[in-house]
Amino acid sequence: MLPADTSAPPPDGGPACDAPWRGGWYAPATALPSPNFGARPQGTAIDLVVVHSISLPPGAYGTGEVQRLFTNALDWDAHPYYAGIRGLQVSAHFFIERDGRIWQFVSCDDRAWHAGPSAYRGRDNCNDSSIGIELEGLEGDRFEPAQYQALVVLCRDIAQRYPVAHIAGHEHVAPGRKRDPGPGFDWNALERGLDRPGIAFPPQVNPS
Repeated sequence: MLPADTSAPPPDGGPACDAPWRGGWYAPATALPSPNFGARPQGTAIDLVVVHSISLPPGAYGTGEVQRLFTNALDWDAHPYYAGIRGLQVSAHFFIERDGRIWQFVSCDDRAWHAGPSAYRGRDNCNDSSIGIELEGLEGDRFEPAQYQALVVLCRDIAQRYPVAHIAGHEHVAPGRKRDPGPGFDWNALERGLDRPGIAFPPQVNPS
């Protein structure tokens, strides 16, 4: 089942073209379309980026299990942890592995299922107006320089195509329910690298 975006993603994560975007698909990313998406409400401005962290099983990297989760191909019996998430249908627009490789599952023009019950900048249902980026990592642990480099470039390219005004963590849009990306994430590194004063970050994410 292909996303609703009329521009098809690069086949099998094929070679990127020179332009960073093919419709809502990011050419430098490996495309792996997920069935878990929907249309955004008509007239919605895509003005928020939500940063998450994920690893499957928790703390294990490079397993390919995150990709399987987002495409409904995870073997629920493969690990005891999966019993607690059995049947879960979720997705994100992007997933950045520890080495900086970027995967894309949902067109940015469409609504991915990443934030859940959420509210930010005075609005509920953050999935409607946000782009979700998952970093391979564990809450509280550090992330790799290659991931920050990829995240900065990705956010910069997203902000060139969409009217991004805010970047926040899952912990900020769903406080008390979610804690990712957690204290191991360096918000200052992202803000410095992005260097776009017009984009607001959560207040006091890195108090001096």
